[in-house]
Amino acid sequence: MTDNSQKTYVHDTHRLREPGQTLRIVQPFLREMGITRIANLTGLDRIGLPTVMVARPNSRSVAVSLGKGLSLQAAQASGVMEAIESWHAERVRLPQRLARYTELIAEAAVVDVDRLPRVAGAQFDPNGNMLWVEGRDLNGQSSCWVPLEMVDTDYTSAPLAGQRAFPRTTNGLASGNNVAEASCHAICELIERDATTLWSHQTTTARIDPATVDDERCQSAIEKVTTADLEIGLWNTTSDIGIASFRCVICEAGGQPGHIGIGDGCHPDRAIALLRAVTEAAQTRLTYISGARDDLDPEEFTDHAQSERCQYVRNLIDDAAPTVSFRDCPTHSTETFEGDLALLSNRLEAVGISQIVIVDLSRPEYDLSVVRAVIPGLEAPHDDADYLPGPRALQIRGEIA
Repeated sequence: MTDNSQKTYVHDTHRLREPGQTLRIVQPFLREMGITRIANLTGLDRIGLPTVMVARPNSRSVAVSLGKGLSLQAAQASGVMEAIESWHAERVRLPQRLARYTELIAEAAVVDVDRLPRVAGAQFDPNGNMLWVEGRDLNGQSSCWVPLEMVDTDYTSAPLAGQRAFPRTTNGLASGNNVAEASCHAICELIERDATTLWSHQTTTARIDPATVDDERCQSAIEKVTTADLEIGLWNTTSDIGIASFRCVICEAGGQPGHIGIGDGCHPDRAIALLRAVTEAAQTRLTYISGARDDLDPEEFTDHAQSERCQYVRNLIDDAAPTVSFRDCPTHSTETFEGDLALLSNRLEAVGISQIVIVDLSRPEYDLSVVRAVIPGLEAPHDDADYLPGPRALQIRGEIA
């Protein structure tokens, strides 16, 4: 990863290119990737934070991706890149091996399977044949094999030559203008999901006092929510890794019924992390309002389900006093994505997580990068249906020392 990694766009996220330039570069490939429509959803809600949906009808995973940002162009770039990364992950074109773990480990570097997240109702068989895909250990700078079922997102069939022993999700899948940028976003997503899972197991969950938020962009986004007569709750979910993570929830004021929003964000720069959480919460609310996502169960749109979600968010806000200062959250700033990668690697190493495997799904014919990051030792999302707590969650719960 020695390509240019100087950040040039640092408004509502950090990128090598500004959103309009990214959109111009990917525009010629949208039809080829099955993207048929980019629709502006912003006006369906009264918050006003730009949100778009991107339709890919022949998707092998979800047919609708969503994007958000502080401008419409930023939201469009966000949604399009999410659709593009899914398209790549549905069509993995990398060296693969059909092998038993016990044989593969004897002749090649393999991801630490003992520290990978597991799923309920399954058991990994080290003597069973399965497909592995080649990635690269970011720290060791060497080839490293990971289970294909953790990378492939073609959900139209069971995992090819897989054991269904590991989560089959898009967690850690990210795109960018080059590999370093994409890798930073992928790693931050994994750290975010781990942090949110650990936070969900804690009993003390004081909220952030919005008055302590000292970033103008974040202040503006929060004000859009409150001006719309909605209530907002913010939590510092940063884990022992020390990379800023936040959760944001939105609900109707005064206990009124209505759609809720929940969002999470993680980034070395705490302001960008909080912005991601707030804009994602607004995006989630619009997802329910529009009914755009095809992976939402119809049961989620019943009056009962909506009432339960409202009560859940209402309880979160009411049960947590706003006594935490945003300024107490750690923040880091580097000028390059190589600098961010070094920072993220060092922070993970500090908590005993030393392996970061990057599976580069990029194709040479496109001027963009797509990667899947796999980091043994981090927790999977706690709200996955087949989630099993790992050692970090069990320690928070007091079930292991």
